[in-house]
Amino acid sequence: MVLPAEVVAPERIEVRPGHRLAVRRRGEGGVPLLLVHGFPCTSRIWSHNLIPLAEAGFDVVAPDLRGYGDSDFAPDDFYDFNAFNTDLTGLFDVLGWERAVVAGHDLGAMISIDLANRHPERVDRLVILDDSMPDLPEAFAAAGIPPGRPKPAVYDYQRRQGQHADELVAELDTPERRRRYIGEFFGHRLWCPPDAFDEDDLAFLTEPYGDATRLRASFADYEVLMGTRPLSAPELIDRPVQQRALVLIGADQVTVGEHAEERCALAFPAGVGPFWVKGAGHFMPWERPVVVNRAIEAFCGDLL
Repeated sequence: MVLPAEVVAPERIEVRPGHRLAVRRRGEGGVPLLLVHGFPCTSRIWSHNLIPLAEAGFDVVAPDLRGYGDSDFAPDDFYDFNAFNTDLTGLFDVLGWERAVVAGHDLGAMISIDLANRHPERVDRLVILDDSMPDLPEAFAAAGIPPGRPKPAVYDYQRRQGQHADELVAELDTPERRRRYIGEFFGHRLWCPPDAFDEDDLAFLTEPYGDATRLRASFADYEVLMGTRPLSAPELIDRPVQQRALVLIGADQVTVGEHAEERCALAFPAGVGPFWVKGAGHFMPWERPVVVNRAIEAFCGDLL
């Protein structure tokens, strides 16, 4: 359970005229470190990481992505990687950061990969906290790595969120139903070990999704995935990441694809890992925060 002392209150920062992100920050003046959340999270998922990493010497910033948490909705109605990264590079500029270490989880990991390829001069190195990686079908095939097999029991939500988002939100017609739906990703969907989150955890983490418009905005990325929402620019996840990268994967999540080690070797040629973290599923920043914090500190020790 998150302790009150660990909850860093967000501040709203204008990253382009009239458009603000909610940002949680600690350690101003340290080594720039951006923490990028995914679905079904907000910056709250980093509550156990912000203060320890700031104490280690980082200037730690965890924003809510556009449309999530307390951030503004997309002013241009785009929720693709380029749009997210337009906000994040704008945040860099406001903070006075030329470049940063970037750690990402879930959607945030893919945004981080796109950021590293789209703006390589802004990303010093990457920390990936699941099995997210660039999509390199030709390189994988040439290395004898078979295509991943779909898991319909795990990914059934993708179709509904990506193709029938409005109908799904209409069904989830009360704050309680919306929060219960989000809570399922921390529960019976087995993205993490059973009982990894108690009731207080879920109340804290799912609170922003009680708002129907916030829930609807979070489905936009799945519309991009399913091809039902246009892109503001092509996604740059079709090439290896050249920056140094650390990859940690929770051993206890059912969403991990096959041949993760072989894929990582091609996707992150300057990477280390993947390292498998026992006792963690998909939400490693919360489930195993000490491991995550120490790994980031060790990986970036030469910068501190």
